[in-house]
Amino acid sequence: MATSLPAFGVPGGALSPLGQRLRVLLSSERVISDLRRYFGIGLRPGGMPFTGSRFEHLAGGGDRPEVADRITAEDLVAVQTLSVTVPAPVALDILEGRLGARLSGLLHTIPRDIDMVDADAVVVADGSPADQAWGLLCEQYGINWVIAGKVLARKRPRLLPVYDRIVRCAVGRPPSFWLALHAALREDDGAVHRQLLELRQVAGLPETVSALRVCDVAVWMNHRAVGHACP
Repeated sequence: MATSLPAFGVPGGALSPLGQRLRVLLSSERVISDLRRYFGIGLRPGGMPFTGSRFEHLAGGGDRPEVADRITAEDLVAVQTLSVTVPAPVALDILEGRLGARLSGLLHTIPRDIDMVDADAVVVADGSPADQAWGLLCEQYGINWVIAGKVLARKRPRLLPVYDRIVRCAVGRPPSFWLALHAALREDDGAVHRQLLELRQVAGLPETVSALRVCDVAVWMNHRAVGHACP
């Protein structure tokens, strides 16, 4: 069955650099097929979705109320579906030690049921509880900015994005990706956010896949297909 892309044109100069880049990437002719392939929708017999399609859904999700404020073993497995691993000593400290208690305290103060576009910028600003949790993870041996971000994206999928080297190569390196993305989602009366929701609907993805995750997958798949040698 033929489908059409959401009717968003190529932006002019009014948007931020990140907003402009996202509007172009999300208007690609292949974006719907990329999303469907990643999440395993309409695959031919024997076809396999990407393991990352289980990231937000494994064990019911990392933001369900009973586990939203603590990092669980299921969360650590979910992160592995995105091709990164939390080192065993750090994982044990998260699950059984002081590190887990400190992270739980920070998670408790990070909103669970709000999209990034609707949150105040202070929620993702430098020094916020989310930023402190990211920094605390990055302090651990064997944890880099990519792994830390994916752990937090598992816990707050609507608020905090997955951001790795491929996405960074595709969209650039703003001083604060969280703040830049927050601004890009809100500008032009939330056009990019609405575009992401429409892409989710047209691709047939469940609503449990957040707008941020649609953005991550669409950008990641597009840049990966182009064959860039990302640093």
